[in-house]
Amino acid sequence: MSGHSKWHQIRHKKAKEDVKRGAIFSKLSRAITVAAREGGGNPETNAALEAVIQKARDFNMPADTIERAIKKGTGELAGVHYERLVYEGYGPSGVAIMVDVMTDNRNRAASDMRHIFTKHNGNLGTSGCVSWMFEKRGHILVDKSEKVDEDELLAIAIEAGADDINITETQYEIVMDPARLAAVRKVLEEHGIEFVSSQITMLPKNAVSIKSREGAKKILHLMDALEEHEDVQEVYANFDIPDKVMEEVEAASPAAGTS
Repeated sequence: MSGHSKWHQIRHKKAKEDVKRGAIFSKLSRAITVAAREGGGNPETNAALEAVIQKARDFNMPADTIERAIKKGTGELAGVHYERLVYEGYGPSGVAIMVDVMTDNRNRAASDMRHIFTKHNGNLGTSGCVSWMFEKRGHILVDKSEKVDEDELLAIAIEAGADDINITETQYEIVMDPARLAAVRKVLEEHGIEFVSSQITMLPKNAVSIKSREGAKKILHLMDALEEHEDVQEVYANFDIPDKVMEEVEAASPAAGTS
């Protein structure tokens, strides 16, 4: 799913830029707090907390900020009570979309999600309408380069506990059980293998191919609008945009996939 992989890469680059204005830290703090509240404050026994703490470290979040977020989740410090919600619906071209939200105002979040979907030619659906099309997986992206030998990477990843590697024109997608993400990541780091992103995500079981530039622009604009919302943590979708179409979108408007 080359186009979807490229979206992961665009999101990661955008998140790096968001660090400059603190936007990503706010979202990560919420995620850490909720994970600690739901599964405890010890990352060694709370895989969800371990994963989001690692993500926070990847974006250079200060250790004391991470610690405060954990303590808010465990009740050691006072803080806003956030609840985790998942919204499901369809975007342009029938693309299935799941939106992971953490909010302190359920009614506001529902209203905002409905407005964004409608504004961008989509429809907010009911719980369960698209979730069956996705599965939770550990996911690591590695760029192809002369430094990475394909056979060696495959052997290292599988030995570390990965289930599969999907190969695109520009990247390797390493897929595994969510519980194995930290272990696979650690082995890659020990072998000096750099990666674009490492996360627990919802991967689509099948894809909707977006073959036109206009179609791609529409779905990317919806994805951007959802991810810009302060309550939104993650957006998952089952679109596949071929590299050639993504290149056309970027050539027509350099900000098309990042604004």
